[in-house]
Amino acid sequence: MGGDNRCSLAASGVTVAFGGFKALTDVTLTVTPGAVHGLIGPNGAGKTTLVNVLTGFQAPSTGHILLKGRDVSTHPAHLLRREGVARTFQAGRLFTGLDVLDNLTVTGVGLGHSRHASEVEAMRVLDWMGVADLAEKPAAGLPYTDERRVGIARALMFAPSFLLLDEPAAGMSEAEADDLAALIARVADELGIGVLLIEHNVGLVLSVSAHVYVLDAGQVIEEGDRAAITVSQRVRDAYFGADQEAA
Repeated sequence: MGGDNRCSLAASGVTVAFGGFKALTDVTLTVTPGAVHGLIGPNGAGKTTLVNVLTGFQAPSTGHILLKGRDVSTHPAHLLRREGVARTFQAGRLFTGLDVLDNLTVTGVGLGHSRHASEVEAMRVLDWMGVADLAEKPAAGLPYTDERRVGIARALMFAPSFLLLDEPAAGMSEAEADDLAALIARVADELGIGVLLIEHNVGLVLSVSAHVYVLDAGQVIEEGDRAAITVSQRVRDAYFGADQEAA
């Protein structure tokens, strides 16, 4: 999905090499505002490496990262976050010595806002997500699914333009994953944020994404809407092996 690079987050011809090993090869991907984009692929496909490149945790060996038309390939993670690119992590990475409200407040202060403004924004985000009752609960004692919700809430502080979700449904039940899908759709529809959803739960990704990219061995082997991904033989081969017989 091409999109307008003047308002998108895009990887253009990105290659990441670690010595002689290429984790990504000539990857091009675009995340546009107000839409959910999926990123799927088998284990070791390079999904997390791509997220790290898009969010400033890993510099590309070649190629470019473009944010609203500007080349931000060398921008570090903290600067990209201030410029509107937020992410979650596979591990929650919450501050376990703080309660939920303070976890969000610290994020706001780190973005350059006052403590008071950050607390107000934190309560607004928690209320919008329907989890304001978590505000005073210690982060260390949260159930797994609430920990994931708080991670998303932190990422939503002060209205980022783009949100990259790295395996947010890992370990969730089907009902919990359905609730997560509804939240992700609201992030795009109500807040106008461009979302990149990275997930092993292919059904979840297909249910909520307008456009899906499929990585295998560090390369985009397919992209398109749900229908295109569902019928793609290349996707089936990537997940099940080229020698798999049709059922």
